[in-house]
Order: sequence, then C-alpha cells, then structure tokens
Amino acid sequence: MYKSGFHHKLVMFMFSMGVFTITPTAQAGVVAGAFAKGKTHFSVIGGSGSAFNDSYTVIGASVRYYFFDGFNLGLAAETWFGGTRDINKLTPSIQYVFFQPSIVKPYVGAFYRRTYIEDLEDLESAGARAGVYIASGPNAFIGIGAVYESYINCQELVYDSCEDTYPEISFSFAF
Repeated sequence: MYKSGFHHKLVMFMFSMGVFTITPTAQAGVVAGAFAKGKTHFSVIGGSGSAFNDSYTVIGASVRYYFFDGFNLGLAAETWFGGTRDINKLTPSIQYVFFQPSIVKPYVGAFYRRTYIEDLEDLESAGARAGVYIASGPNAFIGIGAVYESYINCQELVYDSCEDTYPEISFSFAF
C-alpha cells in the first residue's frame, strides 16, 4: 500500500484530470494537431541513473496512442545496465495534453511502474507527472517536466528512499 493516503489521492487526482478533461469541442481534431485522436507518439529514452550506489546507463522506448484529442495511453520500457544489478522497468501510463495553446502545450499524467531488479523482489510504484511540450518541428516535440514517484512495496532497509521526485526531458515524434 501507499505510505500515506496523500500519495494515493495525488495519483487518483492526476488520473481524474486526464479522464475528465477530454471534453470534445467543435473541430478539436484540427486544433489538436499532433495530439489528435488516432495519433501515435514514439519516444526514445536515454540517459544515466543511479541505484544501489552504482551508476547506470539507461536506454528504452515508449509509445503513446491518442484515444481522444489530447488523451493518450502509453507504454514505456527501460533497461538499466553497467551497475552491479541489471534493472528493467515497464510503465503503463495515462496522460492528457492541453493542446489548445499554440506553442507550449502543458500535460498532466499518472503511471504505474513495475521494476525488475536482479536478485531482489520486483518493485512496484505509482506516480504523477506534469510539464510542457514545446514544438521543435511539425511532428516533433521536446518535453520538459517533473515526476513524483511513490514506491508501493518499498522496504526502507533495502532502499534509501521510498519516494522520489525528479525532472524529465523527452523527445517525441508523432505520426
């Protein structure tokens, strides 16, 4: 379970924001552009991370499909290598992009994550994210935001912390 009711309420609020802000408007598909119903976004994940007092190289990919203008469901996969233990993550997510602004498009979302860590029990987490997408081409976007993640079955004797807040930067391509 969550460490506190606040974490659960935060994740449910973010989920509700995504579900209840998908009100259809006249000609929304034209305005929504790359965030319109039926669009697919693909992102490449790359960078570095640290865990268990080791540094890791992180690679992965994600795909998101827009079921309604601005509203998408996604799936991301990451692998962390170069440290003592191999780490793999699988993350389904829900997100809403406020597509009406012309250049900077805010987003909110929620996710569940399953982390597979070599020689340890799987770790589950849930979280929320918020940020903005900035157009870098007709179908390309740079995302800048923040993520809050709470580890559901965390053992404080094994892990330094059972929650985390971190920045995120992404590069997405729509088709």
